Amino acid sequence: MELRNNRGPVKWFLILLSAAFLVIMLILPLAYVLVTAFREGIGVFVRAVTDSNALRSILLTLEASVFAVVINSVFGLFAAWTLTKYRFKGKKLLSTLIDLPLTISPVIAGLIFLLTYGRKSILYPLLHQWKISIVFAVPGIILATVFVTFPFISRELIPVLSAQGTDEEEAAALMGAGTFRIFREVTFPHVRWAFLYGVVLCAARAMGEFGAVSVLSGHLQGLTTTMPLYVELLYQGYDFTGAFAMSAILVVLAVLVLLLRNILEHRGGKNQEGIHQ
Repeated sequence: MELRNNRGPVKWFLILLSAAFLVIMLILPLAYVLVTAFREGIGVFVRAVTDSNALRSILLTLEASVFAVVINSVFGLFAAWTLTKYRFKGKKLLSTLIDLPLTISPVIAGLIFLLTYGRKSILYPLLHQWKISIVFAVPGIILATVFVTFPFISRELIPVLSAQGTDEEEAAALMGAGTFRIFREVTFPHVRWAFLYGVVLCAARAMGEFGAVSVLSGHLQGLTTTMPLYVELLYQGYDFTGAFAMSAILVVLAVLVLLLRNILEHRGGKNQEGIHQ
């Protein structure tokens, strides 16, 4: 308590240092993006973000994000449930593999998928026979997005499920409840806020993914360019207003995600307090 109420120079130095860091590294760049996006007027901004290629990049980003959230929600729920409720050989290996996308560079991840499903892959003749396109196509973008985001939901759920223990599930099982009924009526209500928080983080990461998607997309404008890739294409083409206009859309989405995350944190905190009481 004495440390928290301390009004000495160290406290104010740390506050000023933190504020200065945030201003330099976050607020100024974001402000510059927004100012540059509207520098030539609202009409130019609207034309830039409603261009056919821009709209396609927005839709593709949302499509990849939705697929990533849905797939990772299913995987994250059952992976977290498996790791926290059951004992089995290879449990630590599975837990380690879940964290793998957090340690591998997204560019390397994209290259791995390129080598696995590209023309020089042993799988390519089979994919070609079935007319399945992954590399330089939308499925590759979705695959890369799912890969780089799949730890987020499970890693939010695992600590909560571990802290919850198994007493309530065991009591429900003794009363005759089935596995999925136990999950639906006993387990999930305790973790729903952590789950939603993980979904928000997963969606935010999916919308901003660049490295892995860049390798697999082929940069086919209007076909396989997500919003981050489209920003790069505009910037390299010296269309700075268009690039910053699309960046402004990403900034707005990031702010909305941040607000939603704070709401979920607040609701989740209140829910945990209610449970403990």
